[in-house]
Amino acid sequence: MQLNTYVHYNGNCDDAFRFYEQALGGKIEMRQTYGASPAGAQTPPEMKDKIIHARIRIGDTVLMGSDAPPQRRGTPDGFSLSLSCATPEEAERVFAALSDGGRIEMPMAESFFAHRFGMLADKFGMAWMVVCQKEM
Repeated sequence: MQLNTYVHYNGNCDDAFRFYEQALGGKIEMRQTYGASPAGAQTPPEMKDKIIHARIRIGDTVLMGSDAPPQRRGTPDGFSLSLSCATPEEAERVFAALSDGGRIEMPMAESFFAHRFGMLADKFGMAWMVVCQKEM
């Protein structure tokens, strides 16, 4: 069994995944538009170029996402994507990259449980926690 995260975007899934590919060294493994899907003929014109499904590999993890139709898209709330880094330097680099154009919620700093920990919302509205944990 494997648990993966699936996130919904407000029409900018493709931009978000390309940003994560650059910022996190990820690899987009799959992307398909609504228009290119089997339901393409029934897709409203404004959704044809939007993403019905995308998958990006970041390290050993898969993140999936799509552009939700406007009536099904709410503001992401109640969760964060948590990214564990091997070194404080990597955590600092990733935090800076993800926060570019976004909003820092908790600046990157040392904490009782981590060499580095910070929280942000990226420019696409996704909440992230970046951590380089201490041995406990």
